[in-house]
Amino acid sequence: MDEVDHYNVLGLPSGEEGAKLSNEDIKKAYRLKALELHPDKRPDDPNAHTGFQKLTTSYGVLKDVQTRKLFDDLLQVRREQIVRRSQHDSKRQKMMSDLEKRERAAFAPDYATKAREEEERIAKKLKEEIARIRAMHANKAASPTPVPKKEKTVGGKGGMDGAGTGLDKEKVLKVSWEKTGGDYNAQRLRKLFEQFGEVEDVVIRSSKKRGSALVVMASKDAAAAATGTMCGDLSNPLLVIPLQPTTTTAFHSAQGSSEHDGPKLSNLVGAGYQAFEDTVLKKLEKAAGKQK
Repeated sequence: MDEVDHYNVLGLPSGEEGAKLSNEDIKKAYRLKALELHPDKRPDDPNAHTGFQKLTTSYGVLKDVQTRKLFDDLLQVRREQIVRRSQHDSKRQKMMSDLEKRERAAFAPDYATKAREEEERIAKKLKEEIARIRAMHANKAASPTPVPKKEKTVGGKGGMDGAGTGLDKEKVLKVSWEKTGGDYNAQRLRKLFEQFGEVEDVVIRSSKKRGSALVVMASKDAAAAATGTMCGDLSNPLLVIPLQPTTTTAFHSAQGSSEHDGPKLSNLVGAGYQAFEDTVLKKLEKAAGKQK
């Protein structure tokens, strides 16, 4: 029969006073005892691990509502037995009649048997719950801790002039536009660039008069195709430039200039927008020079 008083193990009062304790009181008591009895705090104590395991088991019994109710019932039965025994002894001393003695002797065995059976039933149920809690803790300890996945980031300390660590810059397009003809959001840009392949991410950064974004394509081929073709809306054209050109041909395609074919609509709409394109390219070349 389990004679351990789990309240006393946690340094808490038992009996009726213990039954009134809240879950928060039990949690605080466990934390204080855990700091005191942890094996790391008692390296020279050979029984430190066993004592800490006992503390953990008692805490598991008391924090579980159903198991704690069973344990409180067991304590109540034990208290009632003690009271009855005390009352029985005191009354027996005062009893003068042999008849009263025979009546008590006749009923005492039946009552004692029922009380003992009730105690054994509750104790058995409590042992089953303790075994369940121990098995649950063992399964948790055996389960491997999942390793958190590293999140992919776009844009590091360099802001819009560079891509995050581990990102292929040749798949990243820098897109710029004037806000005089309207504006673009991330959803709109994703839909436009999905014509050339899968879009992994779109990061918007804009000011009051000018908008810009980083569009991360799933492949270099898709990035190259979008660089030479994407123009956006005619009322608000897009300037599409590779963040890191792969070849000279790709760089000229981003500028949209050719001696025979003339400037493409995707990269040149009006003299004002040509000036904006030149400014962006100069900034990119300056940033590339600093990185070297």
